[in-house]
Amino acid sequence: MKRIAMVILGMFLVFTSTGSFASVFGTVKAIVHDPQHRPVQGAQVEVQSRTSAFKTTGTTNDDGIATLLNVPMGEYDVKIVSPGFTTAQQSATVTSGNVQELHFALALAQHQETVEVSGAPETVNPTSATPQAFVSRSDIAQTPGADRTNSMSMITDFVPGASMVHDQLHVRGGHQVTWAIDGVPVPNTNIATNVGPQFDPKDIDYLEVQRGSFSAESGDRTYGVFNVVTRSGFERSRQGELVTSYGSYNSTDNQLSFGDHSDRSAYYFSLNGNRTDHGLETPTADNLHNQAAGGGAFTSLIFNLTPKDQLRFVGSARTDFYQVPNDADLQAAGVRDREREQDIFGSLSWVHTFGPGVLFTLSPSYHFNRAAFEGLGSPDQRLVTTDNRASSYAGGQASVNVVKGRHNASIGFYGFAQHDNTFFGLNGTNFDDSTDPPTPTLVNIPLTRQKVDGDLEAIWVQDQYKAASWLSLTAGMRFTRFSGLVTETAGSPRLGVAIQIPHLHWVLRAAYSRYYQAPPLDTISSDVLTAVSPDQGFLPLRGERDEQHDIGLTIPVRGWVLDFDHFRTGAHNFFDHDALGNSSLFIPLTIESVRILGYEATVRSPRLFKKLDFHLAYSHQSVEGSGGVTGGLTDFAPPADGFFFLDHDQRHTLSTGFTSILPHRSWLSGNITAGSGFLDGDGPGHLPSYATVDLSIGHSFGENWSAKLTATNLADKRYFIDRTNSFGGSHVSDPRMIAVQLRYRFHY
Repeated sequence: MKRIAMVILGMFLVFTSTGSFASVFGTVKAIVHDPQHRPVQGAQVEVQSRTSAFKTTGTTNDDGIATLLNVPMGEYDVKIVSPGFTTAQQSATVTSGNVQELHFALALAQHQETVEVSGAPETVNPTSATPQAFVSRSDIAQTPGADRTNSMSMITDFVPGASMVHDQLHVRGGHQVTWAIDGVPVPNTNIATNVGPQFDPKDIDYLEVQRGSFSAESGDRTYGVFNVVTRSGFERSRQGELVTSYGSYNSTDNQLSFGDHSDRSAYYFSLNGNRTDHGLETPTADNLHNQAAGGGAFTSLIFNLTPKDQLRFVGSARTDFYQVPNDADLQAAGVRDREREQDIFGSLSWVHTFGPGVLFTLSPSYHFNRAAFEGLGSPDQRLVTTDNRASSYAGGQASVNVVKGRHNASIGFYGFAQHDNTFFGLNGTNFDDSTDPPTPTLVNIPLTRQKVDGDLEAIWVQDQYKAASWLSLTAGMRFTRFSGLVTETAGSPRLGVAIQIPHLHWVLRAAYSRYYQAPPLDTISSDVLTAVSPDQGFLPLRGERDEQHDIGLTIPVRGWVLDFDHFRTGAHNFFDHDALGNSSLFIPLTIESVRILGYEATVRSPRLFKKLDFHLAYSHQSVEGSGGVTGGLTDFAPPADGFFFLDHDQRHTLSTGFTSILPHRSWLSGNITAGSGFLDGDGPGHLPSYATVDLSIGHSFGENWSAKLTATNLADKRYFIDRTNSFGGSHVSDPRMIAVQLRYRFHY
């Protein structure tokens, strides 16, 4: 209770002094002038979503400026209406925490009613130093396999350097990533324990992916930040939708959803369920003991109390079950390991506009996460593990955002209290591979309970200053305190600059950042490690500390957006994981030093000929470590000299795809994924290169019915993804999988 009180007190102090700001929102700043470049006062500014009925309005002040703060990130049409002038309109993409500044030069009204589109659509934010990708609901629906419940294709197909390795998402060489739902972070200090999804991709409206140079608001798990704008109900009018599918390996993925809205409120609710005979990556090409099933519910409720006050509740709950795949020997020996997972998240946000340019939000939240690995069978040949961890997080975030003049400033607090309740047991035979033949040792550790408490508090301050029309400077600082098995504090400065080159409108950006990533709250005791392997022991886990340099260039050309980025990350106490003996228990460890170098490129096209769009994401990257193990499982051997590759290392990663509008209300989408191969075992050699092709084709039957046929890994190419020891050893790519999906929309 004391830890929870500390978190609530921190939120209260920020709330009472300054207010708060949730990072799901961006700002639209409309600057309106007449033909003589004089400000137009009293002009009506309307910001209308391009994908739903959401709309917000404002009025220009004496300087011809209207600042609309609480605009959820997404794609919008911004329209200006003023008596005596023609109506002008621009398209804009709003990103979280940034100001999208639009300039309108109104023409004098003619006798007939006209709407003028002034300038090209704003697809690039010239003030942000953060490289990011923006994935829409239509991208998820049409990209092959992206809307499957367990799929991460919405990230790996659009984000450079993103891959699935041993059933874990890796971005920029690491697997500690932050998920935020409608701007509220989902706290989770555990590493490499869950393989199930956070939620169903079909519940996503927009996904904003930030992969470095984060603002001071972002912390904790910082190899990627995934900010999800969920379906809200504003895109529906008493409409329900049923999605059902069936495909290879008896796979089915289903969802039933409902949504509606009024002028002041909106609701969205969904139920989903999935099952398959091919759930996780297999250790060989054979699919043995690999069933999976899951289900969940999600809801979003929005109510506008007044024009200045909004309440929003977002809640999700999931449960998933996985059989851990076997090779032929494990299957014959009767091994039947399994994984059970549950996840519950809820947050309540209060958004209030404090006069012109000041917005505040208070977002308390709760998160429950369980990962229960249960080893079954064959104790005479291996260690059989039971590791059932349940983590509860109570906390939230509070911050204030002020857009005034040339400043876009924020200050805030984020924190949570954590309680872990873990059951652990180990029995069977451990084999010492240092002898020939391996020496067997009997191990019997009865099921025991371990309870641990911890907490994390962070406070940040930041200002984005527009020094000139072409120059934006960002400076911020984040202070973090973590208390668990160890107590640590860290200060993390963030500096960035964005330069919009005049006339060309290219954006050159650079950033310097430091990050602190808190360690897992608990792990296995040293007594357990000694019983398994007397030569090994456990060092306390401390937080990872990163230093990152990033420089990039964004080039908009006639609706095309080309983005190039170079980054260097130096990590101390880099988080990884390793197996305990010959068991299936994987415990975290830290490596003394890791350096990650990368060159990235992305391309997004406009809609060409009103029928075709194209995307590409490429990464050239190296992930190398040096020094010994500084925390977690270790044999205390002196480290090897020089650098060594980590299993996250893959030099070349490419994903490119297209979507084409076909005649008769049909469409075709394809994607090619290629890689040069991850590290082969302990290296230094790498696995062979690979390439796969995915295709989807869809057709609409009237207004209510539609169908989609999807084939992933069309050529059925099988290859090793990695040869590590997570969840069954080596991992082989998924086989060709074909599925038919039907979608039915109805009113109620």
